[in-house]
Parts: sequence; C-alpha cells; structure tokens
Amino acid sequence: MSEIRAEVLLPTQELRDDIPFFTKTLGMRMEMIYPADDPSAAVFSGHGLRVRVEKGADVPPGILRILTEDPDAFAKGARDLVAPNGTRVEIHPLHTPLVMPETVHSFVVRRLADQAPWIIGRAGMQYRDLIPDRLGGSIIASHIRIPDGGPVPDMVHYHTVGFQLIFCYRGWVDLVYEDQGEPFRLHPGNCVIQPPEIRHRVLYASDNIEVIEIGVPAEHVTTIDHEMTLPNGPARPDRVFQGQRFVHHRAEGAPWQPFRVPGFQSRDTTIAAHTRDVAGVHVVRAGQGAAPWVRHGADILFTFVMAGEMTLEGDEQAPHALTAGDAFVVPPGMATRYRDVSADLELLEVALPGAFRTDVLPDGP
Repeated sequence: MSEIRAEVLLPTQELRDDIPFFTKTLGMRMEMIYPADDPSAAVFSGHGLRVRVEKGADVPPGILRILTEDPDAFAKGARDLVAPNGTRVEIHPLHTPLVMPETVHSFVVRRLADQAPWIIGRAGMQYRDLIPDRLGGSIIASHIRIPDGGPVPDMVHYHTVGFQLIFCYRGWVDLVYEDQGEPFRLHPGNCVIQPPEIRHRVLYASDNIEVIEIGVPAEHVTTIDHEMTLPNGPARPDRVFQGQRFVHHRAEGAPWQPFRVPGFQSRDTTIAAHTRDVAGVHVVRAGQGAAPWVRHGADILFTFVMAGEMTLEGDEQAPHALTAGDAFVVPPGMATRYRDVSADLELLEVALPGAFRTDVLPDGP
C-alpha cells in the first residue's frame, strides 16, 4: 500500500516569524520548506502531529492542544500561547485526573413499561438509561442490548473509571481482558468488573444479549488502544489495576447466604473483597418471612429487578409496583420496605461503598 500522510493546514503572513516558534518553543521538527529563495510554506512534525504552515492560506488560524506529562517543563510552563501566525496553543496534562463528583442523592424509580428510548451507542449497542439524573454525575447505570447476535465491531479499549460492572442479564457474550488469559463466555447471572484502565474487547454476542452496566463516575473517558492485541499472553489473575482486581463471578456453585434485609437471601459476587470495598454487588432472591422496614447508610444503592414482582414502599412515597426490567435507587437514610414479593423475585443490588450499615426498623418509619 502506498504511503499516506495527513496534515493540519494553518495560515501565516510571514513564515520566517513562525519557524522559531514551532521549532524552538513547541519543540517540533521542520520536515520541509519551500521555495528556497523566499519560503512561503513549511511542514513541521512532532507530538503526534504534522502541521503545514502556508503563507496566504485562506483558513482560520486554528487551535493546537498539546498534552504532556509535565506541563510545567514544556514551553517554560506557559499554558496558553499564540504563534506569530495567530495559532493558539493550549498546554494540558497528558492524563486528566479522574474526578469523582459528590453524589446528589435522590429517590429514583425507572420502569421498563414507561418505554424510555433506547439510544444507539458505542459499537452499535442499544442503551437504556436506568438513572436519568445520574445522581449529580456520580454514576451511570445502563441496560444494554444487542438484538442481532454475531461478531461485535469492537476494538481493544479501556475506561478511565473508579468502578465498572458488567452483569449478564440475558443471552451470552464473549469477552477478552488484559492479563486474564483466553477469551471466555459470560453467561446469564454472571458478571465481571472492569478495573480502571484494564484493556478489553467484546468479541461475539448471542441474539438478544442484554447486560446491565454500571459506571462510576457517569462521565468517563473511553480510550482505544491501537497497539495491544488480546489475548496478550499468560494470565496474571492476581494483577492489581489501581487497587482493584479483575473478577469473573460465576453463579454456578456460588453460596446463598442471609441478605442484609431479613426475609431475603443473596449471593455475594466477591466484588467488594476485590475492590477494597469500593463497591459491592449482590444477587438477591426471596427467602422466608416478610421483609421489615429498613434504612441504609450507603452513598449509592442501586437495584435492578431481573425477575418476578415486588412492591417498593418508601417513607412519604407512593408504593411502586415493580417487575422485571425496572430499576430503583434508594438514598441513604430513607426508610423503605419490599412487600408483595413473588416467589421468583430476583434482584441485582449494587452498592457504593461495598460495606455499609443497614438498620432494621421494627416499628416502621
């Protein structure tokens, strides 16, 4: 294949004034210049960019953003510069720090029957927002589906997040993760956490695959890694990614234990133990006896109804009859009760942090 290059075209009135700025101030390399007797165009390259500065070019000056690990050591610490030709240059940190917004607490009920729109997102997947207000930007919860199975047009990528969960609700999906060995199939009832910046790729999906994805914070960057190929060698299951270990929880054989709310059982996905209590994830089902009123102390408590029916009662709230596909968020300190629980009820509960207090209120709210 013949070589192809791309350039950004910038105008100038006097090229001689721009040469020292692009070469000395910005540290770029001059690749060509012409004509020799009275130069009117030059090409500079550097920092992953190729720039053509041309005298009299009928284009606006433009803005260049330079990302560096040490902004104070670049261009004598300047953050905003203006080239002689009018081009603005902004200097930014290479790695933008992850900002965790303070949670704006609210009581949220999202019902599938309300027919919220499905939005086409990354790699052609359909997204349904389960927490519309996103609690002030602290969390995003998405119900994701791919109606037509087959190869997924995904690339190796990673997310700059504090916590991320993928729970397989229906169907199955083939995934591959950095340092976790060969691709594997995620079955219904199973889940994975994607530690911060672990490279991964979605490979293949069954027809009508549905997953629940939780991301903290709500707005986070997805970066494509064009260099890494997955799988990437021998598995390193104990590798720690920014304080978290990869988890592939399998429902088969996982023990059921008494849940934090009397009258229910749960299986712990062990995610709290592998994230240093950043988050906890439980699958919950009906047990014995009626559930009492309770109040919790978690910062975020999100629940998705996977099967069955129940009524959610909240202090000073009208009762909500819920069924499969519905979701709700209960803020800390709010008294709630689960009643009219069907025998086949199954819930997915995600809490941040993973360890928190639950108070039983025997006399009600």
